[in-house]
Amino acid sequence: MKLNLIHDESEALEIHYGGQQLLRYVYVAPEAQLESPRPYFHPLRTLSGEIVTLYRPHDHVWHKGLAWSLPNVADANFWGGVTYLRNGGYQQLSNNGTQAHREFSHLDGDGFAHRLQWLTEQGEHWFDEQRQIAVTVHPAEEAWTLGFETSLTNVSGREIVIGSPTTEGRENAGYGGLFWRGPRSFSSGLVFAPGVAGSDELMGIHAPWLGFSGKHDETGHTSTLVFVDDTENFNYPTKWFVRARMFACICPAPFFDTEYRFADGATLKLRYRVVIGDGERDYASVAKLAKLGAAG
Repeated sequence: MKLNLIHDESEALEIHYGGQQLLRYVYVAPEAQLESPRPYFHPLRTLSGEIVTLYRPHDHVWHKGLAWSLPNVADANFWGGVTYLRNGGYQQLSNNGTQAHREFSHLDGDGFAHRLQWLTEQGEHWFDEQRQIAVTVHPAEEAWTLGFETSLTNVSGREIVIGSPTTEGRENAGYGGLFWRGPRSFSSGLVFAPGVAGSDELMGIHAPWLGFSGKHDETGHTSTLVFVDDTENFNYPTKWFVRARMFACICPAPFFDTEYRFADGATLKLRYRVVIGDGERDYASVAKLAKLGAAG
């Protein structure tokens, strides 16, 4: 079966396999400035059609399925909502930036690439980005892989320090990066990492991959996602931001507890793969999905 692309040429595109939607990618986000408009994937589906993302949950309306988001970028916020400040805590500021789509350079059923500009709420142009997305289906494994690659170039004319709430002093809040918010029914799901399975106690773990299994309402079926860090990423293996009890989320967090001094004119490249599988998996099966992702 072939992958097919459906493009509305104004806001979003979809990739389908065997008549089933695998993903919808909104590249011109309609949300309010408060939510830091940026591209996002929602829904992401398994091969059988189960939805494994959550869009705009009432507790954090700036969570958008799966999205590349950064909360502490100098004094700007490309995450959405409030910003955590040292000695000030969370505050709502006039600093919610935008990741603005400019043009596609590649577009077909196997994936796409596009150019973006990162603009502060005041309209300052800080970063240029080249983003590439690839889709590979693994029918025998009842899974498919979403490849995400970004090249971010600092064009601001100055050094920009990228961090997280943890680098500002909030313990175990190192979120920022490729962030996934799972369905409500995934709460209390099972988290996997190399050699271990658990829950929130895996927050901050250094690992080359992290997986999450959760159950769906209505069908009662289980789905499993595995996020794979790339060996070429600058901080491999990364630290992970993960929650399971309060709600389901995973984020390979390149700036978890260490600030990144992003020089003017420099380019930061990061690459990840997300393997999305049907069914409940034991540790060996999750590790096998991780190998699929690592193989590209």
